[in-house]
Amino acid sequence: MRRPALALTLSLSLSAPATAMVGGASVLGSSAQPVVMIVSDRGSFCTGTAIARDLVLTAAHCVLPGANYKLLEFDAERKPILRDVARIARHPQFQLKTLLAHRATADVALIKLERPLSVSPARLADPGLRAAVGDRFTIRGYGLAVRGDGKTGGTLRTATLITTGQPGNLQIRLLDPATRGERPGLGACTGDSGAPAFTTGAPPSVIGVVSWSTGPGGSAGCGGLTGVTPLSLYKGWIVDEARRLGSVVAP
Repeated sequence: MRRPALALTLSLSLSAPATAMVGGASVLGSSAQPVVMIVSDRGSFCTGTAIARDLVLTAAHCVLPGANYKLLEFDAERKPILRDVARIARHPQFQLKTLLAHRATADVALIKLERPLSVSPARLADPGLRAAVGDRFTIRGYGLAVRGDGKTGGTLRTATLITTGQPGNLQIRLLDPATRGERPGLGACTGDSGAPAFTTGAPPSVIGVVSWSTGPGGSAGCGGLTGVTPLSLYKGWIVDEARRLGSVVAP
């Protein structure tokens, strides 16, 4: 069963998190990384990517109306720094009901910050880039290592996954090449919604954002499939909306 990777409740230990992202993914140093946490006053958290020093890309279902959001950045000593949000822009074609019905939708949003982050922004992939079966992409997120255990979130981790199914410009499905989604493996989990999927070439660029995950064999949970919303249809909106918000996204 697919489900958005957004946390429903948050019990997150920022002082000594155990792990994040299921399957034993590698730990990344979070200082100067463009990948950040997004937290809400309703207890949910997600992942986002700075595409300008004052602009963060994430999933639209991570920043729904009715809650207040802040960004959580970590300094070189892993001390959390809260950043205020100035504005949120969700893609006008995003439909939550469509996402919850397990169908593709424009699950893309931008967060304009009050003050710039101390990071090097990520670049967006060329909209002409298309994923093919077997292509490798790297996801980075702050989500849980154990479903339902909030204390396992808060550490930035990364996993390299491969494309499966019939990738297109509406959805990309990724899985652990070692387990093929048939048994628990690497993949996004609660809190990894909005996380970037990077190309593995040099330099890496963001081809999409994480929207949902499943357990092995399509069951509920994590460690099976990781669903990504590709940006190919939405890069024009992202660049135009960034300009309207007063930010400049690298071409």
